[in-house]
Amino acid sequence: MRRAHHLLLLLIVAVSVASSSQAATQPARKVQPAPSQTTLSQRVVAYQIEGKYDAKTHTFDGVETLTYKNLTGQPLDKFPFHLYLNAFQPNSSMMKEIRWSGGSRDSKGKWDEKLAASNEIKSLEVVGMGDLTKQMKFISPDDGNPDDRTVFEVQLPRPVPPGADVQFKIAFKAKFGEPLERAGYKREYILAGQWFPKVGVWWKSSLSSPKGDPNETKPGWNCHQYHSATEFFADFGTFDVKLTLPQNFVFGSTGVVTSDKNNGDGTKTMTIHAEDVHDFAWTAAPDFQVVEDSVQLSTGTVKIRALMAPGHMGSAQRYITAAQGTMKKFDEWYGPYPYPQLTIVDPPSGAGATGGMEYPMFITADTSWLMPKSLLLPEIVTEHEFGHQYWYGMVGSNEFEDAWLDEGINSYAEVKALDALYGRATSILNSRLGVAGDREMQRVSYDTAADIDPLSRNAWQYGSFGSYGSVTYGKTATILLTLEHIIGEDMLRKALHTYFMKYRFQHPTEQDFMNTVNEVAGQDLTWYWQQAVYGTQTLDDRILSTTSDRMDWAVKNPSKEKKGETMYHSQVVVHRRGTFQFPVLLEVKFDNGETLREQWDGNDRWHKFSWEKKAKIVSAEIDPDHQVLLDKDEFNNSYVVKADRAATQKLTAYWQVFAQWFGQMLAWLT
Repeated sequence: MRRAHHLLLLLIVAVSVASSSQAATQPARKVQPAPSQTTLSQRVVAYQIEGKYDAKTHTFDGVETLTYKNLTGQPLDKFPFHLYLNAFQPNSSMMKEIRWSGGSRDSKGKWDEKLAASNEIKSLEVVGMGDLTKQMKFISPDDGNPDDRTVFEVQLPRPVPPGADVQFKIAFKAKFGEPLERAGYKREYILAGQWFPKVGVWWKSSLSSPKGDPNETKPGWNCHQYHSATEFFADFGTFDVKLTLPQNFVFGSTGVVTSDKNNGDGTKTMTIHAEDVHDFAWTAAPDFQVVEDSVQLSTGTVKIRALMAPGHMGSAQRYITAAQGTMKKFDEWYGPYPYPQLTIVDPPSGAGATGGMEYPMFITADTSWLMPKSLLLPEIVTEHEFGHQYWYGMVGSNEFEDAWLDEGINSYAEVKALDALYGRATSILNSRLGVAGDREMQRVSYDTAADIDPLSRNAWQYGSFGSYGSVTYGKTATILLTLEHIIGEDMLRKALHTYFMKYRFQHPTEQDFMNTVNEVAGQDLTWYWQQAVYGTQTLDDRILSTTSDRMDWAVKNPSKEKKGETMYHSQVVVHRRGTFQFPVLLEVKFDNGETLREQWDGNDRWHKFSWEKKAKIVSAEIDPDHQVLLDKDEFNNSYVVKADRAATQKLTAYWQVFAQWFGQMLAWLT
């Protein structure tokens, strides 16, 4: 989810939201099952979930049958499960983190019982081993919080052999609260995310010690608690869901609806099937308006289905156009989208905390009543959340430990797609009053916390939620944009394509990504990764001094300076103020029209360039092509003999206007 970017964009414009509509009904219909796809993943899990949603109590009572295929190569006698909805309790680790970090979008750190949600296990049976409900034990591997009930573990009476299947039958009740983080209800609208018991992933162990070990590399169960800053991690497989809900509710979900049965009692039962996905989310509301379209990709025609909230129909085509353009670019650049459908959910007024979220084949967007065309918020959110279909949805990155492999790579891909679709300088704001581009927004975001946390840190262990957003999103985008300067834009695109195609439907590590880039580029980029991923070094190179001195300065009564005839000793001193060591390109212009470009490896603290010419320096500039976005201060990168006072006055005026306006927006939002 593009949470940090979402909040930053909200500061650009004050939006007013209104929501009212008559309830709409959806006639019963029968849908033909979608043809089975070629198996794309190992399908470690197969979930069958059946139950009923009570729209009055906002609860779901159901039974989950989980078939787990033991492909670990060793016997397993313990299985951990996520119960994410239990995070919406006052003493959970997530709520404590929200409180201590200054509050979330809706709660501002204050507990309200209407936010409460839960997931209760009524019974847990393992086929052939009996009822193991009493063997369930809540654990807190990340922080030892005894009040956190987002992970439980069950001990089996005998191990499941390698290569064998084990089947769990779990009766559970999910209770939803009003939107706080990523899920919840508002009036009759419901966004059900992380609503069912979900088994952990056999990957790198996170359960080998009471509080876990972030440096643990041996194979084992990976099943972290639900934290404020973290998202999700699960195995690929199939989902078959039968969900009963009010007849008049319009429904959308991961997967494809294979039947829609009218039960004759005011309810209907939706049957949904999804293949080669690692999660399942759904939404419903009586007043959704459905807008459908499609896009032609290399895999064939993909259906796009937008569920629009009352008052937001003006953004429907904007969502669809952005999705179509983005899907074509990702198909061309990175690889195929293999699913037959994409559902876009437009949250209603008051449910903003469910916006800007991603699940397989299913994303939530964001807009407002009377959203101006000049502000590309609907387009940005749609592009970004679709991008997650690749780096989160298909590559299957561990959002707890390697969040930058999803959020960060996706932020870079966002910049590239928005540049291509809406213009490099106008991809966020395009009005007569001003323009703004996404790459600069990413760079500004990174600058706010550049030296606080490394990318490689576990998501819940960042210094602050702000640092998590600035580093995971903004820094990753900025280091990859800067990497283009080293290996070339086309080479980096090729590396991302190779990485996606190699690791889709797997669970790669950050080392897998860096190794792939190294191999495709044909370079050992360890020097760069060590600083950009594992370190907190900042890059700030500057022009320290520039001089042009007459060579005949010691001659008694020298002749008058004459352009093109007087010889000068010229020099430029470049200073590495920051701690990030990076090659420097210097461009120097002389008054005879000559332009020179010089290179420095950037390893020392300073370097002196010198020339002897019948010409004087008129300007000197570091990074003349403006490709090193990691440089925190571009104002000290250049020197000119004659300053442009008009430009300085213009910039000062712009800054004063922006500062006043930004302060007004902050006051309005708070």
